[in-house]
Amino acid sequence: MWEWLQNTFADVWAQIVGVFGSINIVSTLLDIVLLTLVFYFILRLVRDSRAEQLLKGLLILFVVYLLAQALNLGALAFVLQLLFDNALILAVVIFQPELRRILERVGHSRIRLGSLSSMEEEAKMTLEAIDHVCDACELLQRHKMGALIVFERSTMLGDVAMTGTTVDAAASAELIGNIFFNKAPLHDGAMIIRDGRILAAGCILPLTDKLEISSELGTRHRAAVGMSENSDALVVVVSEESGTISVAQSGVLRRGLTKDELRAHLQKVLAPEEIIARSHKWFGRGKEGKTK
Repeated sequence: MWEWLQNTFADVWAQIVGVFGSINIVSTLLDIVLLTLVFYFILRLVRDSRAEQLLKGLLILFVVYLLAQALNLGALAFVLQLLFDNALILAVVIFQPELRRILERVGHSRIRLGSLSSMEEEAKMTLEAIDHVCDACELLQRHKMGALIVFERSTMLGDVAMTGTTVDAAASAELIGNIFFNKAPLHDGAMIIRDGRILAAGCILPLTDKLEISSELGTRHRAAVGMSENSDALVVVVSEESGTISVAQSGVLRRGLTKDELRAHLQKVLAPEEIIARSHKWFGRGKEGKTK
């Protein structure tokens, strides 16, 4: 009896060692981590969008399919089987906006390879552009003129810039004010700012599909949220009706900002802290970003 138990235990142990011995622990763990990150990224993109509701609907259909098979409901099971057999094609059609968003974020991301000096010069231009935008927004707010300004980040917005008029000029409060003057030809569109320079104006932005956005907000605000959903851009909006300054980022709209709050938020997102700390060396700037 004792000998039989020993032989049985030895056989079971040999099988366990054989199974785990054939597994490459490092590659398996890496595979699991990467797959988890992919699913997490996808779930973040579809959260709070129409895709979330569609996923819930597909899960319900899958449960119905399992019940149909268990209860021998042949016709219903057959129809649902056809549906799931073509699930990949249906997913591409149904989730086309979300898939496009994923590909845009992955494919349009840029890697900066410039020298330290060129990156510092670019940061300096960005800080100056932030100041000019804040000054212009204060002026437009006072005169109840609307504005829609997009700060390009890692997601390239060349295709959006092509929908407007190329400007390619240094940012200044006067130029921004002239572009958004309510009788100017480009005032209805969006302005794209790349690396501290005005790339284009009069651009058309994608509108958000969110239903929970207040009905009192107009097309500018819906375009701002839509642009921030489709890219990592930071979008500044000045309401023509109320003069309220808002910022859209990652699909979230923050309203009622003052000029100083706007500057602080733009600097926090667009400029590294160490660059802001050195900004006084460039052009005599204090911690709040105001000229001494």
